[in-house]
Amino acid sequence: MDLKNAIKIAKQARLHAKATTSNYYVGACLVTKSGKAYGGCNIENCGIQAICAERTAFVKALSEGESDFSYIVVVGGKKDATVLENCLPCGYCRQFMVQYVDKDFKIYACFGENDTIEEYSISDLLPHAFTL
Repeated sequence: MDLKNAIKIAKQARLHAKATTSNYYVGACLVTKSGKAYGGCNIENCGIQAICAERTAFVKALSEGESDFSYIVVVGGKKDATVLENCLPCGYCRQFMVQYVDKDFKIYACFGENDTIEEYSISDLLPHAFTL
């Protein structure tokens, strides 16, 4: 799975978001080392138990038996945005991901009029992760 196709999957997943509280629609595409892709969107509810797009993608992949991950693409913005914002995983997602990835796992944010891509490692975004 190349990055361009992963971005398309993340953008498509974003369209399915249920962002009734924040009106902030996020899509993600998690890519395994074998090249499989798992899309995810944020799903909110009236309580505090919303789930972010990144964790949705991870849960889908993990529940299908995947355990070897290469990278994730994240896109986000208001519902009707024609230009996406720079959107990175929240702290909860970062801590969740670190449990299932190696230190070189890549996180790509895609945003702006020309689909600017910024690359981070999980270690960049969570340098002092809590691990066992």
